[in-house]
Amino acid sequence: MFSKSKIHEPGPKATPENEKPKAPETSLPARTMGEFTPSTPRAKPAASVLSSDLTVVGNIKTTGDIQVEGVVEGDIRAHLLTVGETATIRGEIVADDVVVNGRVVGRVRGLKVRLTSTARVEGDIIHKTIAIESGAHFEGSVQRQDDPLQGAQAPKLMPPEAPVVPQGE
Repeated sequence: MFSKSKIHEPGPKATPENEKPKAPETSLPARTMGEFTPSTPRAKPAASVLSSDLTVVGNIKTTGDIQVEGVVEGDIRAHLLTVGETATIRGEIVADDVVVNGRVVGRVRGLKVRLTSTARVEGDIIHKTIAIESGAHFEGSVQRQDDPLQGAQAPKLMPPEAPVVPQGE
């Protein structure tokens, strides 16, 4: 009735000598040497921090975030500026977001400006939204504008010094 053939019997298969065994297939894509595929999207860079023992004389401009703990004598333009409790800034601040915990002497321009209870500001504030916590010291005027960053001037660069030409030689 039933017949058994050797074709269907389990056991090792005979392969010709010139045929190589195939590697098992995987679902992972093939990669070349040096190719990098990130597993997560790139994170936003951390804020630049100017420590409390640092004094900067000159203007600072970035599209990123800055946290100032030291002293800056010059204008600052940034995306987010955080003025630490130990910080003093003498100059104009222009940023999308400004958080003042320390001292600012000069104009502040920002879409969102926040003065915390430890803030000391001497100068005008031009803003779209503002928050002033109880205890903050503020001397100056406050003006609301739909686009407070529009009227800001680019930080002025120092003019190059004229070369010294010896006289009478």
